Amino acid sequence: MSIKFTDEEVYALIGKKIVELRESRGLRQIDLANLANIEDSALRRIEAGKTNPTTKSLLNIAQVLDVHVKELFQF
Repeated sequence: MSIKFTDEEVYALIGKKIVELRESRGLRQIDLANLANIEDSALRRIEAGKTNPTTKSLLNIAQVLDVHVKELFQF
């Protein structure tokens, strides 16, 4: 049985996961954005689930958070 998510639900779940991982590592949004080489406004939209993040952004974020990118999709 597979669970169906809307695009918006997926964006929100990814954003929530990134917030959880970022906070567990004691990073501020601006710090993660700088380390991941993305605009802080882009990270705010990603974490809020308001945008479809690029693959490159997700890879950069995962690298900074020291997780495999698939962990961002484990909800």
